[in-house]
Amino acid sequence: MFQSVISLIPMFFRIAIPILVVLIFDFYAFQAIRTLTADMATTTRRLIRISYWLLNISFYVIGLLGMAGYLNHIDRGIRTVFTGMFFGLFLAKMLMMLPMLMEDIYRIFNGIISWISNKKDNVVDESKGDFLVGRKKFISQISIGLGGLSFAGLTYGIVKGAHDYKVHRVDVPLSQLPPAFKGLKIGHLSDIHSGSFWDRRAIDKGIDKLIKEKPDVIFFTGDLVNSLAEEMDDELIEKFGRLKAPLGIYSILGNHDYGDYHNWPDKDMLQMGNRAQADKSHMTPMQLENLQVLINKHKRMGWDLLMNENRVIEKDGHKLHIIGVENYGARGNFARYGRLNEALEGVEEQAFKILLSHDPSHWDAQVKGKQNIALTLSGHTHGAQFGLETGGFRWSPIKYMYKQWAGLYTHGEQHIYVNRGFGYLGYPGRLGIRPEIGILTLV
Repeated sequence: MFQSVISLIPMFFRIAIPILVVLIFDFYAFQAIRTLTADMATTTRRLIRISYWLLNISFYVIGLLGMAGYLNHIDRGIRTVFTGMFFGLFLAKMLMMLPMLMEDIYRIFNGIISWISNKKDNVVDESKGDFLVGRKKFISQISIGLGGLSFAGLTYGIVKGAHDYKVHRVDVPLSQLPPAFKGLKIGHLSDIHSGSFWDRRAIDKGIDKLIKEKPDVIFFTGDLVNSLAEEMDDELIEKFGRLKAPLGIYSILGNHDYGDYHNWPDKDMLQMGNRAQADKSHMTPMQLENLQVLINKHKRMGWDLLMNENRVIEKDGHKLHIIGVENYGARGNFARYGRLNEALEGVEEQAFKILLSHDPSHWDAQVKGKQNIALTLSGHTHGAQFGLETGGFRWSPIKYMYKQWAGLYTHGEQHIYVNRGFGYLGYPGRLGIRPEIGILTLV
């Protein structure tokens, strides 16, 4: 009983803290609207303010109903778009809050200085009015402008950016590459997140782009689904099953593929929220069944799923070893199911190897300078689905968490390529970081 009560404490904070943050954001957003509408006619002012609260309350009610599972019968795509709009509104309020918060800091500081000055001089200056000076209208205008621009940008990212697939072509110099594989063209996909798709017809554009490239081999580096195997339904299996390559299609699992983010009905309360697992002993029968169904769906698409194992591609008497590990996250609270030593069993030390590992932090932790692996392919970061890429300049907030977050990185004779991802998660769009079709040529 005592343990059950203790287990509820973190859950309380997980609920209370987001609610508190939302209330603070709403308070400041409303302050901006209140200031701007202060001089308007009474009817107009009331209409704007009531509309603001009705819109927000509607979003919160729908969000709570969705979290409780009452909207599961609604099309998944519609639910995904709603999530994106909610996210956009939340970010807009956060940006609206910043100028208002800085103004409040100034108002409080100014009020304290005035109060100390009056106390020191033993003067009561009634002309100065309240302790806090009134809000400046132009600050509220800045806040509304920031909120509006951010919401418009995120909306554009959903409508235009979500399926604006870009082919990234990269030559990878490999001095130890067997001669028979010089010029090998690799198609690289990652992070499909099939449960997030809100426009299934649009994803055909990305699939067609990869088919048009005619790669020799295709690698998929994890996160086929968000949590549940059912997300990859027959329609999507047929779509991605169109992908073919002469030397085969090889895949691995990502952190989302295990169902660790789903609260399974047969999971004990004390197990909920456990993420950074080193093995699968915590998985319930339902979760393990879900994983097996997903494994079978890889097979149905003709993808050779590697789970801490390896394969050999032979050509003209030369060998290229494909090493595939399960998810191993060296940063953050991510599962560590990957067993690199197990995946390397039977492979000679000097053999030429390509490693498929979903999380790029694995490269720093166990590969770079530690293993004779020439090229590692990863995904996971999504490039944060937000950033800026133009010419030689590249920036995204995800760079502050992951050293390798998009594109090719080199350390001596070792390389890692991080795919920006095919799909999206959470925010159902992309702004500045387009969904990727990776084409790597080994030279």
